[in-house]
Amino acid sequence: MSAKPKLYYFDGRGKMESIRWLLAAAGVEFDEEFLETRDQYEKLLQSGSLLFQQVPMVEMDGMRMVQTRAILSYIAAKYNLYGKDLKERALIDMYVGGTDDLMGFILLFPFLSVEDKEKQRAFIVQKATSRYFPVYEKVLKDHGQDFLVGNNFSWADVHLLESILMVEEKKSDVLSGFPQLQAFKARISSIPTIKKFLEPGSQRKPVPDDKYVETVRRVLCMYYDFKAN
Repeated sequence: MSAKPKLYYFDGRGKMESIRWLLAAAGVEFDEEFLETRDQYEKLLQSGSLLFQQVPMVEMDGMRMVQTRAILSYIAAKYNLYGKDLKERALIDMYVGGTDDLMGFILLFPFLSVEDKEKQRAFIVQKATSRYFPVYEKVLKDHGQDFLVGNNFSWADVHLLESILMVEEKKSDVLSGFPQLQAFKARISSIPTIKKFLEPGSQRKPVPDDKYVETVRRVLCMYYDFKAN
């Protein structure tokens, strides 16, 4: 196996993007193998590498890891981005779970019809501004610290910044009513490893386009349509 972590997924965001974010935040270089054909996927299945017959899959530290949350938890713990004790870890898990729920509304957005995309865009913005962002705004205001948990940079901060940027792609001024989150976004974006990942030419993936959607459908034999929430 490669000395660097090796990521197996499509050349696009999907469920792998948060893994890319966390590795980049930790300053870890990684390689990627992009799935472009059904044959590639079948070979992975036949090799037994995909424990539950799904990607993402990450080769790292002599393991072939699947299940996005398990991979992220491992990376966070390995690179000291998971709090200093069980209480901090519980908070990080809660905050990550919340942002994960929000990002889940965005994950299937590229696979919707034009009509459903407009409905989903409004739904995403409404959920972000009424359910999720107010939580983080209050947390940051109440404890007056730079980071969400223990005043140390953690997985929760990385995940929240990723989700903020994703929602801003749907509505650019979505943080207009959240001054704490505006300041948080600026702070976290200026951390050297994050700043590097946000620069052009990094392994951060762009907004999914029709080519990405077509590739995913072809590789996974996904012939059905998704519906808006």
